[in-house]
Amino acid sequence: MDKFIFALQLFANPNTNVTTDGSQMGDTHSVQPTMKTFYKTSLLENARNEHFFNQFGQKQPLPKNNGKKVEWRKFDTFAKALTPLTEGVTPDGNSVNITKIEKQIDQYGDYTTVSDRLELEAVDPVIVAVTEEHGAQAGDTLDTVTRNEVVSGTNVIFAGSGNYYRADLASTDVITATLINQAATLLKKMHAPTINGDYLAIIHPSVSFDLRESAGWLDVHKYAEPTEIFNGEIGKLHGVRFIEDSEQKIWKAPGLTAAADNLTVKTNVSADDDVDVKEAITADEATALVGRMVRIGTGTYEIASATAGAAGSAAIKLTENITCSANDVIYPGEGAKQNAAVYATTVFGKDAYGIIEPSAESLEVIVKQRGSAGTSDPLDQRSTIGWKASHAAQILYQERLVRIESCSSYSFTDDAN
Repeated sequence: MDKFIFALQLFANPNTNVTTDGSQMGDTHSVQPTMKTFYKTSLLENARNEHFFNQFGQKQPLPKNNGKKVEWRKFDTFAKALTPLTEGVTPDGNSVNITKIEKQIDQYGDYTTVSDRLELEAVDPVIVAVTEEHGAQAGDTLDTVTRNEVVSGTNVIFAGSGNYYRADLASTDVITATLINQAATLLKKMHAPTINGDYLAIIHPSVSFDLRESAGWLDVHKYAEPTEIFNGEIGKLHGVRFIEDSEQKIWKAPGLTAAADNLTVKTNVSADDDVDVKEAITADEATALVGRMVRIGTGTYEIASATAGAAGSAAIKLTENITCSANDVIYPGEGAKQNAAVYATTVFGKDAYGIIEPSAESLEVIVKQRGSAGTSDPLDQRSTIGWKASHAAQILYQERLVRIESCSSYSFTDDAN
C-alpha cells in the first residue's frame, strides 16, 4: 500500500491574528451543529481512550464563572471514641473537620492547519483523521499533567537493599513482589481505603516485564469479567491491580555534553575539588554543567563550575573535595548509577488525588472551516482543527499514595519522559 506524507502546515500562517469569525460576518461556511457534535464526540472518545491516571482521580466538575482555581473538600478522619458513655448523659459529640484544597487551573491546547488542496485531494477524510489524532494528543497531555502531580507524592519506597535516594539505585535494583507487598502493607497501615476491595498501581511496561513472572501474579483474564476491567489493566498481585501505561514517569539524566553522556577522569585526584577530564567541553556546556549532579565512584557530587577546553584540557570543579583515579567514569547524578533509567510505580487507594472532570465543558474541539477567517484568508485556502482544555490535578491524601522507584531490564535503553 502506498503511503503519502502531507505537510499539513505547508500553506499555514499560524501567527496571523484574526479578529472576526464566520458567525460574526454572516458566513455560510461555519461548521454545522451536527458536524460540530460529531467532531466533539470523536475527540472526546479518543481522549478518554488515553486516560490512565485520570480514570482514577476524584473528579470535580469544572466551575464556571468561579475564578482560576478548582476546589476539593477533604474530610478529616474521626478519632476513635474510646471514652465509655455515662448512663443518661449525652456526650459532647464531634464536629466535621473539612479541609479545602485549591489548585490553579491551567489551559492546554494545540491545532493543525489544513490546506484546501489537501482537504479536497486527500483520499482519507482529513478533518476527521486529524480530529482523532488531536483527541489522542489531548488525552496524553491531560493524563501526563495528572501523572506529574501523582508522582510527586511524599511516600517513597526504593528498590534494592539499603537504598534511600534515587541516585543509590543500580540497574539490578528492579521491582519485586516483595516491594508490591511492602507498598500494599504501608497503605493498609495508613488506613487507605481500597477501590472495590483492592489497591491500584500504574506501572510502566518495562517494569511490569520484571514483575509478571513473580509467583502469585494473576493475569487479568483470570480474575475479572470484561466489564470490570479498568483501561490498561493487566493483572493482580498481593491485592494490587495493575494498570500498564507506557507514559508512567521515567527519570533519566541528560548527557553531560552533547558528544558524551559521561565524562572520564584524566589524572588521579587526591582530596581536591578540581577534576581534569579527557573529553572536550564547550563554553555553553561548561555553563550548563554548573549545578548538575554527577556520580563518581560511590559518591554523588555537585558541579560548582566547569572549564571549557578541547579534549584533554577541560575540567570540572566540585563543591567538595574528592579522591578518585584516572579513567574513573563521571556519570550524570540525577538518575540511578551509571545513568540507568529509574521508573515510578504508583500504588494508591480510593480518592488519593483529584482531577477536573474530563467533559465537553473542560475539553473543547474547535474547527474553523475554510472561509471563516475573512480577510486573513482571502482565497479560502485554510481550515484549522484544534482543541483546548482546562485541567488541574492535586494529591488529596498523601497517606493513600505510595511511589515505588526502581530500575528495570530496560534501564539502559529507555529514555526520560
